[in-house]
Amino acid sequence: MVEFKVVLSDTKTGRAYNLAVTGGAAGSFVGKKIGDEVDGGPVGLAGYRMRITGGTDRVGTPARKDIPGMARRKVLLSGGRGYHPVHDGERRRKSVRGSEITGDFVQINAVVSAWGEKPLAEQLGKPAAEKGKEAAEKPAAPEKKAEAKHEKKAEEKHEKKPETAAPAPSAPEKKAETHPAPEMKAGHPPAKE
Repeated sequence: MVEFKVVLSDTKTGRAYNLAVTGGAAGSFVGKKIGDEVDGGPVGLAGYRMRITGGTDRVGTPARKDIPGMARRKVLLSGGRGYHPVHDGERRRKSVRGSEITGDFVQINAVVSAWGEKPLAEQLGKPAAEKGKEAAEKPAAPEKKAEAKHEKKAEEKHEKKPETAAPAPSAPEKKAETHPAPEMKAGHPPAKE
């Protein structure tokens, strides 16, 4: 059974949502290419349309729009998705996937191209920012408080070490040996030895 993780970006709000897509809904992505539009109905987003912008396979190999087909290939790249050169003019052979979505893909990146009546936040649940605020407002469990208290005592114990050991003696400093320069008399070259 085909299973994808779809990362859907909403350009109006600037948020991205992770959707787990399996079964028939995942089948609506198979065979599409990067740049194609997909209806959001099978995913549970009635009235929405998504444009596929990229993806990666199970190994993490990125897909490129300019590579036809569905296979993984080693291509000589000078920039873009899959390779970011360090020096100007640098090229390197890298593995990339073709633009066609297959069952080997794990993640598909998409952007909302047409919006429905309900906002995405309502249809997909609470945004992550609001969930984080609720978790911060909850009081810590009593077990966690006890653990924190124990860790604090351990830190204090390590900080209060008695200084009974004498400081280590420092090594005597060595002076650099200097040799006097030969004296020069005005108008005469230095004497040869």
